[in-house]
Parts: sequence; C-alpha cells; structure tokens
Amino acid sequence: MAAYITPTEEQLERLRGASDGGPIVMVNLLRFKPDGGEAYGRYAAAVAPLLARVGGRILNTVACRHGVIGPADERWDAVALVEYPSVQAFLEMVENPDYLATHEHREAGLADSRLILSSPIG
Repeated sequence: MAAYITPTEEQLERLRGASDGGPIVMVNLLRFKPDGGEAYGRYAAAVAPLLARVGGRILNTVACRHGVIGPADERWDAVALVEYPSVQAFLEMVENPDYLATHEHREAGLADSRLILSSPIG
C-alpha cells in the first residue's frame, strides 16, 4: 500500500490553477509511524509561526478512536482542520523554504496521510 506524505508537483500545479474564492479548510487525516508522534509534534511546532504568517490557523485537532463507517482495517490517528485565507496563502506557506526545512519532521512522523481541500459552508 502506498503512503502519501507530500503533495506531488502535479497536485500542487492543480492547486495553483484553482480559483481562489476565499477561505479554505485543509482536512488532514494523519496516521503516525510507531513513535512518530514526537517527530510530528516538532513539525507542528515549527509550522505554527509559518501558518500565522500567511494568516492561517488551526481550527481543531482531534485524536481518532475508531471508525464507525468504512473499511474495518482503515485507521487514522488524528484529524487536523487548518484554515487558510485562500488557496494562495496555503501555497505560499508550503512553497516557503522555511516550511520545506521543517518537512523532514512530518516525513519522520507520518506513516500515511490525506490532505483534503475544503471550503466552509455557510
């Protein structure tokens, strides 16, 4: 099974071409490596000022307990909802050299992840 930790250049290019209609929420599904929580914690701490710099904020982070609907073997450890003022703000952060320097901690901590671009309703 493939692990997804970093967006591909093709995925980033699709975002660059997306219409930028205002605030977005990135839904982060996170599966940690054994003992990967500490490395991911270092990533989160390093990213916090970069997120603030582009006007983003963490809406909520929750620990996953167990799936109710879906494949029985599908497991996520945490879900984080991160709001950005725009797609451009997200791209500005993830393409920043300071952000790229912190990414090694994300890679060290995660076994798998999903990142879902969402828009607030209402």
